[in-house]
Amino acid sequence: MKMTALEYGKCACDTLMKKFEAPVLPPVGRFHYHQGVFLSGMQKIYEICKDEKYLTYCKDWVDSIINEEGEINTFDQGQLDDIQPGVLLFLLYEKYGEERYKKALDTLLPLILNFPKNVEGGLWHKEQNKEQMWLDGLYMAGPISAQYGATFGHKEYYDLCIFQALLMEKKTKDTKTGLWYHAWDSIKERPWADPETGRSSEFWGRSIGWVPVALLEELEHIPADYKDSKELVRMTLELLEAVVKYQDKESGLWYQVVDKGGMEGNWLESSCTCLFVAAICKAVRMGLLDKNYLTYAKKGYEGVINRIRFDEQGIIIDNICVGTGVGDYKHYCDRPTSENDLHGAGAFIIMCAEVSGIID
Repeated sequence: MKMTALEYGKCACDTLMKKFEAPVLPPVGRFHYHQGVFLSGMQKIYEICKDEKYLTYCKDWVDSIINEEGEINTFDQGQLDDIQPGVLLFLLYEKYGEERYKKALDTLLPLILNFPKNVEGGLWHKEQNKEQMWLDGLYMAGPISAQYGATFGHKEYYDLCIFQALLMEKKTKDTKTGLWYHAWDSIKERPWADPETGRSSEFWGRSIGWVPVALLEELEHIPADYKDSKELVRMTLELLEAVVKYQDKESGLWYQVVDKGGMEGNWLESSCTCLFVAAICKAVRMGLLDKNYLTYAKKGYEGVINRIRFDEQGIIIDNICVGTGVGDYKHYCDRPTSENDLHGAGAFIIMCAEVSGIID
């Protein structure tokens, strides 16, 4: 049964809503990016279709974690992953006007400004990942910072976004391929770190996917004439131009290890494909990327749609890499896959929202 992108996105939302009451979204009781990615996708679907059940579900989850005083229950202040769900609070504050959402944001954002940093000023990924920057961190801390800066008039958060992205590019971008390595260790102590550069050795799909998605979210909030905002545009376009070269021509999908398609053990991964498609569509919609790139987005979108399945519970999105640390080629290839986990479903829903009205 052929559906529109919006219908696929709604179906994914409905499937997960049927499976989980909002307060028990996993990891239960924790303010974490798994819920944040899924529900930020749901908010994008809501903003297109205006079906209140989606915004109500988001509110129900947030209100199960944030009390009337704006205090956030059960989150780890020492990792950026547990700050990302704050992006949900802006729309809730706009729609419902409850001060708890503003108070929670006022708690979260200073944590980013004061987060542990390496000697060059880069945010550690987590307190237990001392001195390390991971690409994922740009998504966890960037969009919420840019939107907070725009909403409440704190331009220092624009500066933070731009500085972190430029430093990440400087330390992880490969000049030959244009792709970004998964992580960088500023003290070059981790087993995966190159002894000279501190970079990890592989281009992990989903970590790269977070980057243009994050930068485009930031560009929706940072004024076009703000100092160095054009650098965010440049980085986004250069990365997308590099990524499309590695799309699998037959399936339209991208590989778990992006540049090693066809090598033994490598496999076509759904969530990174969703993020790449979403970013291409959004960059075109924002007038930043040539419309010719929609050819890649359309092929990628169709590749994902061609592999989804349905059962009595709803949609099944498979071949999603579970969360992973940094490692070598075998490490990424050996990672287990899941179906309909929240960050994979979230990437799918974000893709559907960005595809809607652009290529369907």
